[in-house]
Amino acid sequence: MTNHPDSFKSRATIEVSGKKYEIFRLSALAKVGDIETLPYSIRILLENLLRNEDGKNVGPAAIEALAKYDPKNVGETEIAYTPARVLLQDFTGVPCVVDLASMREGLAAMGGDPKKINPLQPVDLVIDHSVQVDSFGNLRAFDENVKLEFERNGERYRFLKWGQGAFDGMRVVPPGTGIVHQVNIEYLASVVMTRAKDGVARAYPDTLVGTDSHTTMANGLGILGWGVGGIEAEAAMLGQPSAMLIPEVIGFELKGKLKPGVTATDLVLTVTQMLRKKGVVGKFVEFFGEGMPHLPVADRATIANMAPEYGATMGFFPVDGATLEYLRLTGRSEEQVVLVERYLKEQGLFFTTEAKVPRFTDTLALDLGDVVPSLAGPKRPQDRVSLSDMQRTWRRGLLGFLDKDMPADKKAFERWIGEGGHACAPHSEIADPKAQSRIAQREAVALTRNGEKLSFDVGHGDVVIAAITSCTNTSNPYVLIAAGLVAQKANAKGLKAKPWVKTSLAPGSQVVTEYLTQSGLLPHLEALGFFVVGYGCTTCIGNSGPLEDEISAAIKKGDLTAVSVLSGNRNFEGRVSPDVKANYLASPPLVVTYAIAGTVDIDLDKEPLGTGSDGKPVFLKDIWPTPEEVANCVAKNVTRKQYESKYADVFKGPKDWQETAAPTGATFAWEDKSTYIRKAPFFDGLKKETPKAPGDIAGARILVMVGDSITTDHISPAGNIKKDSPAGAYLMANGVTPRDFNQYGARRGNHETMVRGTFANIRLKNLVAPGTEGGMTKYFGKSDADGPVTSIYEASEKYLAAGVPLVVIAGKEYGTGSSRDWAAKGTYLLGAKAVIAESFERIHRSNLVGMGVLPLQFVNGQSATSLGLTGNETVSITGIAGGLKAGMTLKVTAGDKHFDVKCRVDTPAEVEYILHGGILQFVLRQLA
Repeated sequence: MTNHPDSFKSRATIEVSGKKYEIFRLSALAKVGDIETLPYSIRILLENLLRNEDGKNVGPAAIEALAKYDPKNVGETEIAYTPARVLLQDFTGVPCVVDLASMREGLAAMGGDPKKINPLQPVDLVIDHSVQVDSFGNLRAFDENVKLEFERNGERYRFLKWGQGAFDGMRVVPPGTGIVHQVNIEYLASVVMTRAKDGVARAYPDTLVGTDSHTTMANGLGILGWGVGGIEAEAAMLGQPSAMLIPEVIGFELKGKLKPGVTATDLVLTVTQMLRKKGVVGKFVEFFGEGMPHLPVADRATIANMAPEYGATMGFFPVDGATLEYLRLTGRSEEQVVLVERYLKEQGLFFTTEAKVPRFTDTLALDLGDVVPSLAGPKRPQDRVSLSDMQRTWRRGLLGFLDKDMPADKKAFERWIGEGGHACAPHSEIADPKAQSRIAQREAVALTRNGEKLSFDVGHGDVVIAAITSCTNTSNPYVLIAAGLVAQKANAKGLKAKPWVKTSLAPGSQVVTEYLTQSGLLPHLEALGFFVVGYGCTTCIGNSGPLEDEISAAIKKGDLTAVSVLSGNRNFEGRVSPDVKANYLASPPLVVTYAIAGTVDIDLDKEPLGTGSDGKPVFLKDIWPTPEEVANCVAKNVTRKQYESKYADVFKGPKDWQETAAPTGATFAWEDKSTYIRKAPFFDGLKKETPKAPGDIAGARILVMVGDSITTDHISPAGNIKKDSPAGAYLMANGVTPRDFNQYGARRGNHETMVRGTFANIRLKNLVAPGTEGGMTKYFGKSDADGPVTSIYEASEKYLAAGVPLVVIAGKEYGTGSSRDWAAKGTYLLGAKAVIAESFERIHRSNLVGMGVLPLQFVNGQSATSLGLTGNETVSITGIAGGLKAGMTLKVTAGDKHFDVKCRVDTPAEVEYILHGGILQFVLRQLA
């Protein structure tokens, strides 16, 4: 307590429920700035600085700068944010634990105590990304998928169990519990935290960083936090504050309330589209307005979850009365709820519609009554399509004409393709009336099984995956109950799901199954094929599992544009299934609807879903529940007791987890033959001394050159591992059969697999090797003017052996999508020294810095296209050797082209990380 400078005399004591808590009052800064009109998110950041003032990372100047916050001119002031806790999921969590275990060995090699490598902040790791939908549509699906999950991931689970025992302050939530973000808001999050500091109980806001980009879901509970790469998360665990520039805050005003028949999913797709258009990348978004009380926390969490999709750092909802109601519903103690209310009111952090409107950088507004039922696709979350426009939009995108009776609209078609749409016909065919007629009639492909023709076929636009999945919606009882009511009404009418649709229900937590069972709706979902397949993130991250062989074969035979409809947040190309080209995000009740329709080539306003058992047509309006039906069912069947019961032994796990044996000891016993867990190479041979300053980059080759909107799905290894890929060849050489390849995500603890899968996405178009698709490039030897085409990994190996540095060149929004540290780690291990892009996604830029790779940005409106780069050029980057500085201008020579770039190493702290070769190397040297 005595070592806190407390420059602004903000330390105080409050008493709540007979207990005394030390707090740091924001009101102490009233003479410095107008605290009452700061955005709530900025107030929480300000408390963070007040409480963590140490004269080193946080000094009075930074506190004063934030207290004087000018929303119209945030400037370039750097602050140090110290999250209260860290949240991991297993795909990103395993490499974090691998790195920490490797750091222990690195520290021991320097003569230090390996136990010094230990989380200094509470860490929760939720195992939720490893379940795959192999079995579906039957009562055995859950048991069979869990059995396969443990068979595939036993080695990883043993390693995580070791980590749980070896590292202090790290808890592991076992498989089969729920999706990380849902477990977080239902159980782990406290909104206000308490911790003993110097023998005194201290109360402060719950803040976090997480290794999943959808960590922002907690913003719906008024919790400050966002997704970071695993590299940043590891630094936070080890007590390093996260350096950031004071952010702009965009105010989003909510008015009115939703109309009957409109769901939270429709709202979030509308918000996503609006904010993408507004441009909020790297900014905070904060919601306010008289429409707030009409949105329950479940709906707020759905909107907050999608912050990565609209590009913001956060989508923040301040705490109000609805938040307190949610905490009580989900089983938090009354003492905790009282503390939350008292502390936040004491600090001016409790929202009411009567409070002063905060000062924002800019604002936009939405009348909730204007939202209409919607989907988003076919391959970007921001491409919202109103339900009433779905068929017309689909046909325009698929065929290049608006409907069967209208001629080809070439401009509309080209615009659609430019926005991410898919065509099933070559351009030359679009204007041909015969081709239009042929394609419009589904161009169906017959299916056979064991030599016999089946009673149905599949064609363009047919829905082959209908999945109620993903944290976006499976935290929300309102949309899940709505899905159950749609199923109930459909069954009453005698409707069935189409036989070519793979249906699945992956609840976000076990509580969902409880209330669907108690309401009597689960059997109705099961009757349409929506059986519980597991508790975790499935279809949304590519764990949709294989389609039936006959369906897959027919899609390949007809080169069909098949469709998935999922209640997720990600629908990027190649993500959901290698067999499915078009993917649409939709609410759970619409997922059920499209499973019944079996196609997106239908006008649900005018065309029937099918014929009922009474021989009459059944329309969507006949099975859609009213808001009153949904609200009454939620009120009756979603109870506090369910949450208390299911989270009573949350860390115990199923029998398979309890029986998983794990090694013990301060350091891990690495297995040389392991293809899942290997010691990370990043700390091999690391010396205590600070290395020499980096020099200029000369004679580099372009390994990869890509266009706009390249996501981490294109960069980072994700989804299935192909047998004929470098990663597949490596696994087979190590005795792994293709049936046991598992997913890339499950093998993130093995750098040998991951580096071979970097830039290996089947849809990647590398302009260095035009005309190719997948992880291909050209290799230029010493005298090659035009090199042979080879895999990106194999070319990298040759360049590394020859000592040739590499660069990556990209367009706008490079690195959007999930917060995947391997998108940066793989880039580093392939030998890339720099990435030159028109713009970067926030997390990926930070991750590149964390791995010691320079992110550089084109300036003056230039791009690879405007400069006429082909990918064949030799590249030099100068200005580094003179001393790297944040935001400096560097000069690039590529062949005969000369241009400037801005160094996107944004803060002095990041310059230090680059100097040390990465953030973890920096931390390790500090500890040594």
